[in-house]
Amino acid sequence: MNDGSMQKTMVLTGASRGIGHATVRRFNAEGWRVITCSRQPFSDKCPWEGGMENHVQIDLSSPENTIAAVEVIREKLDGRLDALVNNAGISPKGPNGERLNTINTDLRTWGHVFHVNFFAPVVLARGLINELAEARGSVVNVTSIAGSRVHPFAGAAYATSKAALAALTREMAHDFGPFGVRVNAIAPGEVETSILSPGTEKIVKRIPLSRLGQPEEVASVVFFLCSEESSYVSGTEIEVNGAQHV
Repeated sequence: MNDGSMQKTMVLTGASRGIGHATVRRFNAEGWRVITCSRQPFSDKCPWEGGMENHVQIDLSSPENTIAAVEVIREKLDGRLDALVNNAGISPKGPNGERLNTINTDLRTWGHVFHVNFFAPVVLARGLINELAEARGSVVNVTSIAGSRVHPFAGAAYATSKAALAALTREMAHDFGPFGVRVNAIAPGEVETSILSPGTEKIVKRIPLSRLGQPEEVASVVFFLCSEESSYVSGTEIEVNGAQHV
């Protein structure tokens, strides 16, 4: 991507918890500058280097706010971006925490989920294409095992938005490739984070590796896809789920 003398920079959405949090920690440990994007202002509970000035508050459910944020992000870059990780995702539940299906999800909720999970990634990537091209960078879209099968907890809007994001990854790999930019996806399964639903232990019994994934394990795959180790990998979706998909 670039020579070792220059610090590499990543932009990551949904940094405040779980996989996003672990990914920031991993890239930070590898010496990267990480620009985080989330709905919340920067939290002092996230004591990584340069956190406050490298944070962009952004409402990915708002097209106007997302488009405006691209300019804010660009101003923080020095004309190049080595990696964009589209990790932010929402999966609304019903009033009692129940799964929302195709029958009981209202249209506004569909739109809200697709704006965050699907439209924001393409707006950010397209908006930062020149900076990504300058660095011959990498885009990683975080999809889900729910994108390819009905999941007991993930709602219909979430699942279909992740399936669409997987298809978008293929389209982007085709379009961004001539700029020297690689685009891939990772599809996590059951990862031990704060958004796990009650009853997850029943799913774990059906996972061949017989355990939950750790956020750090997912972050390692993201790092691989943003490193020179994957320099000829583009347009693929890596399952990170302990063989749950087989």
